[in-house]
Amino acid sequence: MGYHSRMSDPFLDHLPSQEREKIRKRLRSPEAYEALRDKVKGPEDLERELRRSEQLAELQFSLETEPHMRGALREQMREDIQEKGIDAILEADALSPEGKGAIEQGKFDVRVDAHPQSHEDAIIAVPEGNVQEKAPVKTVFSDRYVGQFVKRV
Repeated sequence: MGYHSRMSDPFLDHLPSQEREKIRKRLRSPEAYEALRDKVKGPEDLERELRRSEQLAELQFSLETEPHMRGALREQMREDIQEKGIDAILEADALSPEGKGAIEQGKFDVRVDAHPQSHEDAIIAVPEGNVQEKAPVKTVFSDRYVGQFVKRV
């Protein structure tokens, strides 16, 4: 078994040689390497993500089973939004003006749900009267809320 047969790609074998070389150069580029490196996660990253997922699951359970927890988190978020502004606390770009107004007035519910872009669990604010709209809490505040409301084991 020669070098060529082991390393060849059937798709690349059917392209003219200068096209093959362009593709190979692009795949070996520093940009391609960086993009690949960003996708690869080390054990520390995976452990951090797992711990975060577990904490969010614990928070979700608490919000569903302990009404005072939901109220306490809503109140903390309401205070932070009044003090720092909605855009500092939430990813509120996709909210309608009515949805933003409701949240700014403290008329919202809080839950753990899938983030609209990443589809990972996140703390979400949902304006009253429009359950289709949701605004994820920014990571900095989400981590703070999880630290405040999830019991350490």
